Amino acid sequence: MTATEMDITEDLIRDLLREQYPDLADRPLKLGARGWDNQVWRLGDDLAVRMPWATRSADELLRKEHAWLPGLAPHLPLPVPVPQRLGEPSERFPRPWLVTTWVPGEPADLAPATRAAEAAVALAGFLTALHRPAPDGAPAGRNRGGPLAGTAEHFAHDLASATELGLIRDPEAVRAVWEDAAAAPAWAGPAVWLHGDLHPANILTRNGTFCGVIDFGDLFAGDPAYDLAAAWILLPDGAVDRFHRTYRPSPDAATLRRARGWAVLRALTGIHIGDAGDHGRPGGKSTWGPPAHAALRRLTGR
Repeated sequence: MTATEMDITEDLIRDLLREQYPDLADRPLKLGARGWDNQVWRLGDDLAVRMPWATRSADELLRKEHAWLPGLAPHLPLPVPVPQRLGEPSERFPRPWLVTTWVPGEPADLAPATRAAEAAVALAGFLTALHRPAPDGAPAGRNRGGPLAGTAEHFAHDLASATELGLIRDPEAVRAVWEDAAAAPAWAGPAVWLHGDLHPANILTRNGTFCGVIDFGDLFAGDPAYDLAAAWILLPDGAVDRFHRTYRPSPDAATLRRARGWAVLRALTGIHIGDAGDHGRPGGKSTWGPPAHAALRRLTGR
């Protein structure tokens, strides 16, 4: 079976629940979202079913969440989707799947944070709590969070293609931020837990501030700068400095330089995804363009 060969339907999920968790099978069920790796179906008022559908890597990511997130969740100040049941591959559906708690809120790409101070404090508090030293055996990032210099080819390609499409106002200013970040000293502290995928569709808002964080499939241990990049992507204007003042321990200059470089890379990705959405290309999401452009403007001052 290829990654997308089997349709994910309500009937399929009900059959799986009857086979493995019959106590949940009669709850109301409706599609919540289609992500890069998984579909999320709401199960009653307080649960969700995460079904792998678009990538083969989704299987491993779901098992990783099930293994590690329950131990982290009680220490986090924002709600997260805590795994409750792991569905094992079967004849009906030969892939793992996951039942988690449901986290209410609107994705930030659809409803951006508008209350700058509150959002900065909420994001800083969440990352302060998450960024604890990880134990031996914690997962490594899948091509994420290594030395920025190792992303040079990827950065050059994304910058050149975005420039050719007329999406970048000042490519040399963007290049200067990334090059400064790539030259910053490496992280010398312990590897800490990282969310690893803090894009606007993975953080939820309500009343102008953050109210939840979802999709921990890329959870790994590494340099906190990788997650700190999210401040430029997720926060409204005037909030990044408040975020840095609130986050603990206070990030040093080298960490902030590296974080800016990761933010540039993430912004370029978001610009491409937004442009693809604007032109109806596969994998595009128009709502990703505005926060990515705003992030580059904050990072370059242009």
